[in-house]
Formats: sequence, C-alpha cells, structure tokens
Amino acid sequence: MPGGSSSGSASAVSAGIVPLALGTDTAGSGRVPAMLQNIVGVKPSLGLVPNTGLVPACRTLDAISIFALTVDDAMAALEVMAGFDPADAFSRALPLRPMAAPAAPVLGILPKGQREFFGDEDAAKAYEGALDRLKALGARLVEFDYAPFAETARLLYEGPWVTERWIVAEKLLTSDPEAVHPVTRTITEAGAKPSAADLFRALYRLQELKAKVTPVLASLDAIVLPTAPTAYKLEAVLADPIRLNSRNGTYTNFVNLLDMCGTAVPAAIASTGVPYGITLLAPAGNDAKLAAIARAFAAATALPLGATGETAPPLAPAPPEVEPGRLDICVFGAHLSGMGLNGELVALGGRLAGAINTAPLYRMSL
Repeated sequence: MPGGSSSGSASAVSAGIVPLALGTDTAGSGRVPAMLQNIVGVKPSLGLVPNTGLVPACRTLDAISIFALTVDDAMAALEVMAGFDPADAFSRALPLRPMAAPAAPVLGILPKGQREFFGDEDAAKAYEGALDRLKALGARLVEFDYAPFAETARLLYEGPWVTERWIVAEKLLTSDPEAVHPVTRTITEAGAKPSAADLFRALYRLQELKAKVTPVLASLDAIVLPTAPTAYKLEAVLADPIRLNSRNGTYTNFVNLLDMCGTAVPAAIASTGVPYGITLLAPAGNDAKLAAIARAFAAATALPLGATGETAPPLAPAPPEVEPGRLDICVFGAHLSGMGLNGELVALGGRLAGAINTAPLYRMSL
C-alpha cells in the first residue's frame, strides 16, 4: 500500500510527476507515505506553517506536511511556507533557522527490546543499518525508554482526540452516514462517545507523559525511529483495515501530541523492492537541525530518488549557522562598505561577512 491519507501526494512526487507536494500530518500521513514511496517527508512543528484554508481533521494537532525527492527541496518549500498568520488561531511565530547540524549529534535510539516490526526482518535490518550509517557519520547513539512515547501514541485514537474528527464530520455522519466509507465511519463515530471527564483525564495523563519525555529529549539532539514498522500489501490492509493501519502509526502517532517536528528519509530498499525509512524527531523549533542531519544521512545512503531511478545531485554545502540574535542580509547601494550609509549598519552591530557578485544579467534601475 502507498501509505496514509496523503499517499496520492507522495506517489506523484515519487513518480517524478511533480517535484513537491503537500500533505497533512495529524498522525503520520506526512511520514508513512514518504517511507513507502522512498521519498522525503517533512512534518513541520505545529503552527510553523499556517493551516489557513486546510480542511481539518484534528484542529489542535493538524500540520501541513511536505513531500519531496530531497531534503533540500523540502526545506526550500518550508522556507516559503513558514510564517505566522493571524488568520489561523493555531499559528505560531516560530523561527526557522538555517540548516546546521552538530558535528557529533547525540541521537536517541530504540533499545532492542522495544523494537517492534511485527515479524518484518527486512524492516529490522533496515533500522539497524541506518543506525550503523549514522554512527559512521559521527553521531553518538544513546538508547532511551520508548514506553512513554508509545503510551502517548495510543492516546491519539484510544483517547478523546478522535472527537475532533467527529466534530468535522458530524453533520455528514448524522444526515447521510452511508456516504462515508464504513471503516472511516467506524473510527469517526467513536468520537461521539468520550465525555468531558474523559477529555480531562486524558489531558492530565498527557501532561504526565510530557513531564517524563521532556528531560529525555533535552539530553538528545534528536531521536531516530523507524518511520513505520513494516510495509503491508494492499490486500492485507483491505482484509483487516483498522488493525493494520493502526500499526503504521506505531512510531508516528505521538509526535503532534508531544509538540515535536520530524523529517522522514529513505534508509534502505529490500531485495523484494520494498522501501524502508527512518524519521528524525525533536521538540518543536528544531526543524532545520533535523533537516541538516537528515540530508547528510540521505547523501551517505545514496538511494535512487523515489521511483524515478535517478540519483541525487551532489550535496551542496549547508548554509553556515547564524549566531543567535543575528540575521544574514544582502546589502546594495549606499549601505555597502565604504559608502555613505554603511555607518548605520555598523552602529547596529553589523559586520561584513563577505562580498558577492550579482549575476551578469542583473541591472539596477534608478
């Protein structure tokens, strides 16, 4: 199967029909299709990309995601899309920093006793191989307890957040229930059952789980998980849709509940032709750092791009990290060094980082 609810977007990118496509990622639909289509999936921090105009699933957890053949392409799109929008009540003014990875990132990995691949040995080998590759790139790998993350993941569909889906579809489900696919209807109608007491109990437990994972995440640059535990054939999912689809969210469903961002990248293609991937995850605001680690990993993996059969272009140098509180700007005219207004920049603490040339076709019109 091609993935979750955004699999059409992922398929178009993988086939080379388009260079970029958008998805939505509430539970993992911007990451699982990326793995199953052998492409990159970026799940931004909640609120970094405004949801203005988005048809909601769970308004408190929805994120517009990006599919691309390379990390650099996805981040180029994110730079354009990111920004605060007062028209979206869930928008946040989060900075999107330049891509810069630590020289030796500290990455959290699953202990072997907490790795679940549902019997898929190729998936297990792909994850182990990805960890070896990250270690070869200079990362320090540290095991962490996945249990609180797994419990958080179960809250998404077993807790009251499914009520948000019911709110969106309530009118249709009550007026014309047969218009909705039976599986979708079964899941969504469950959202009418939780009470206010159920909601608050779940919120209390979520806060307790956040308290457990916060110090773990603070000690790491990122955690590295399989994007999905296995890859199912379409006929298997059709025969057992709810159970097998829920397994796809084993390593994704907790991310928005814990206010994290993620970058999914291809990791291996099995001898059967099935692609597998990993996802790098960190607290909100670390989008660029994850991308920097992911692009180096993707370059070392050297897999073909999607289903195109093409190889990735040479990895361009990542932009240098900007000091906190500073902004790189390009200056023209009287603010150039040696010109009359340059003193205004110097007075504000500006310093010359270097000189560049405009393209030959550039002309300044006065």
